[in-house]
Amino acid sequence: MPKYLHTMIRVTDIDATVHFFELLGLGEVKRFDSEQGRFTLVFLAAPGDEDAQVELTYNWPAADGSTAEVYGGGRNFGHLAYRVENIYETCQRLMDAGVTINRPPRDGHMAFVRTPDNISIELLQDGRLEPAEPWASMPNVGEW
Repeated sequence: MPKYLHTMIRVTDIDATVHFFELLGLGEVKRFDSEQGRFTLVFLAAPGDEDAQVELTYNWPAADGSTAEVYGGGRNFGHLAYRVENIYETCQRLMDAGVTINRPPRDGHMAFVRTPDNISIELLQDGRLEPAEPWASMPNVGEW
């Protein structure tokens, strides 16, 4: 029987992306640096849900000093989704840290944000909250 392990995303700034996921409440489970392969892997998970991990893959700049690879945004990937205890508090914490709320939680249930590498993250309220301001009146920003 197959067992889900993780979803891998490539990132260009490991520290900024780890910080982003920490704002969501995930914590680092393990980290692996490969000098020979010139990459870093960081696995993150929500506390108590360590079986559902996101793997951040950071490919180091080339040994000759040239810049790291830039990744295009493929909408065919879709998004990662996380259930949160209070979507309004989560979105406020992200906004306070400078994260754009692309699709605000106008309905008290769903929002979308993007990682520093533009990967879409869906936030889903555990249950439903009543629509509340300023969220109910906020417009969408960009795409998600």
